[in-house]
Amino acid sequence: MASEFLDANFVLRYITQDAPDQSRKARAVIEQIAQGARTVTTSESVISEVVHVLSSKILYNLPRRDIRLHLITIINLSGLKLPNKKTYLRALDLFASSNLDFVDALNVAQMERMGISVILSFDRDFDKVSGITRREE
Repeated sequence: MASEFLDANFVLRYITQDAPDQSRKARAVIEQIAQGARTVTTSESVISEVVHVLSSKILYNLPRRDIRLHLITIINLSGLKLPNKKTYLRALDLFASSNLDFVDALNVAQMERMGISVILSFDRDFDKVSGITRREE
């Protein structure tokens, strides 16, 4: 079981490499996690925060496909514990290939995992998702 929690700022410093001292420390930790020498856990909120910061037009404005590639690498680390990893990978695929924001993509991925095909929402972006029916009632 993991005894440490990985926060968004470690992931961000690892990806962006924009703060030399913190980036060096983050890289060392991520390498330990990748090698299985260290086990950590993280959460949905951390993944969401990283996507939000990296995609922010004011901050990094990274392309969706780049964000997907970076986070797939992190999520697939052997020493990273995240319940339902496949759900986050699916959400990143949806995010990178559509105009859905990440939270909406994550909602679709969660719905697919749970076998739910109807969403109650006023957000018309869901109308473009195959297999999902949006209702406003």
